[in-house]
Amino acid sequence: MKTMKFFLPLMAVVLLGTSCGSDKSANAKVSTTEEAAVQVKTDAVVKKSVDQTFEYTGNIESFVKNMISSQSAMRIDKISVEVGDAVRKGQVLVTMEPTTYIQAKAQLENLKVEYERVKSLYETGGASKQQLDQMKVQLDVSTENVATLERNTRLLSPIDGVVTARFFDNGDVTGGQPILQVQQINPLKIKINVSEEFYPQLKIGMNAKINLDVYPGQDFSGKIDLIYPTVDALTHTITTEIKLDNTAKKVRPGMFARVTLSFGAKDRLVVSDKAIVKQVGTNDRYVYVVNQDQTVSYKKVQLGERRGNIYEVLSGVNEKDEIVIAGMSKLADGAKVTVIKN
Repeated sequence: MKTMKFFLPLMAVVLLGTSCGSDKSANAKVSTTEEAAVQVKTDAVVKKSVDQTFEYTGNIESFVKNMISSQSAMRIDKISVEVGDAVRKGQVLVTMEPTTYIQAKAQLENLKVEYERVKSLYETGGASKQQLDQMKVQLDVSTENVATLERNTRLLSPIDGVVTARFFDNGDVTGGQPILQVQQINPLKIKINVSEEFYPQLKIGMNAKINLDVYPGQDFSGKIDLIYPTVDALTHTITTEIKLDNTAKKVRPGMFARVTLSFGAKDRLVVSDKAIVKQVGTNDRYVYVVNQDQTVSYKKVQLGERRGNIYEVLSGVNEKDEIVIAGMSKLADGAKVTVIKN
């Protein structure tokens, strides 16, 4: 009986100890699970109306650019202008050596006299219709030849513009290469590439704001002057020309320009810029989306424009998704999180 009395308290102690040990183990597991959950702050993906204002870059170009050259190899007699000179349409810029032109013109005058002689004989029956026709053909060919030589001897400016380059000097012989370059610098133009998404909204005459780095803080006004008829299959953009008035002659071809176009407003999904994670070594962007089981999914997103402290999201998330905006440095795909409410 004594042995039995001693044994019963001993078993009670053992059972009690086992029970306490189990509680401690369970508490340890709970504590470990809670510690594994990363504390994060979140924000919702929302849809809102966003102004579709876009900035494009390009170089200022002359509205028209002409190369002044002779059609055939000839010696330059005189170049009448210098680089930087303003020229008028029809102004003589270069005179080529005129010997061939003078000879052809003299031949033409002789043919005119001969034609009139044959014409008189034909009217009196002294020449046939065939002879008259042959003489007329010779006269027409010679007339055209003289006109061509005149165009290639006296080189005229085809536009009102400015001489922007000179490639030869007086006395040089050209083989049809350009002698001068003339550009029209009022107005000017800028070529930009606009996403095909906005093709239905592109209109001739649409206003554009233009800014030049050389004139900081100053706005210039332009208008869409030309919309190309095809879409680039690789970039899915449309080449669009902006016309810029340059009456004040402050702008020059070759300057760097920024063009701003406004296409109204569109409903877009937007997220806080704090949510965006850049994949190291790539240009890919990701966000952490909180799932119903309080884990996160690492999702790649396609971003649109940045508007202040928000980004447009074109794909990768849905409206009302809860995404992490703070605490993502400790996260990985599938990680457990605890959302801290503000």
